[in-house]
Amino acid sequence: MAARHSLARRRILATVCGLALVCGLTACNYTSYYQKSSNDYASRAKNDPKMTRVRSYGSLTHNPKQHDNRYFEYSSKASYDVKSLPGVNAAIVMLTDKNAYVAILTDWTATGTKSHGGASTREQDNTGTTEGVYNVDTGGRTDVGPRVATPYNSYFTHKDVSDLSSELKQVIGDTVRRSNPRVQEVHISANKEFVNQMLEFAKQSWGGKPLAPLTPRFNRLMKYTFASSDEIPLPLYESGTPR
Repeated sequence: MAARHSLARRRILATVCGLALVCGLTACNYTSYYQKSSNDYASRAKNDPKMTRVRSYGSLTHNPKQHDNRYFEYSSKASYDVKSLPGVNAAIVMLTDKNAYVAILTDWTATGTKSHGGASTREQDNTGTTEGVYNVDTGGRTDVGPRVATPYNSYFTHKDVSDLSSELKQVIGDTVRRSNPRVQEVHISANKEFVNQMLEFAKQSWGGKPLAPLTPRFNRLMKYTFASSDEIPLPLYESGTPR
């Protein structure tokens, strides 16, 4: 009798251990998949393959004149490549003699695009979609103005550069550098005003207009966004005269 009970206990123990091992392996496999998935920017783990390379975005040279660009141009290829990434709805990429500047809108096609949880970093109020209106505060049905990023019923913008996930910025930096290896720095923002002003510069390029006269204004926007300059850049649609 005692032998039978002992055998039964050993079988139960073996079954429990086996289940624990399977569950453990499943958890490990899930974690690995989660980290490797191109639709996730939230794992924050050191062994995440998306973060194994040297940081590819932000200030790297520490040159105080890094944003004094001699020229800038719109890159359709880089813009398309970034736009094609999970979590990115739209992208505008400008290349200069030194840097790449990236403006993006995010969407729901990936997780972890924000640097921290919650919707507090988003600049949009999309509740009007359930009311059948554009502006839930006024009841207006349409937006007015030359903007791609709006306060209501728009894809997502994020106020501060630090509001975007470091993984998302790393993937964007890697993507831009893949076709532009000579770029010194890649600067990325989803700020609403930055996105809309970048769109205006892109429109000038799309219309075949010279960008050289706009370089000082372009640099002013970059310094204000990425170098904490106090000089507020005036949007092209508010003052079309280059200065």
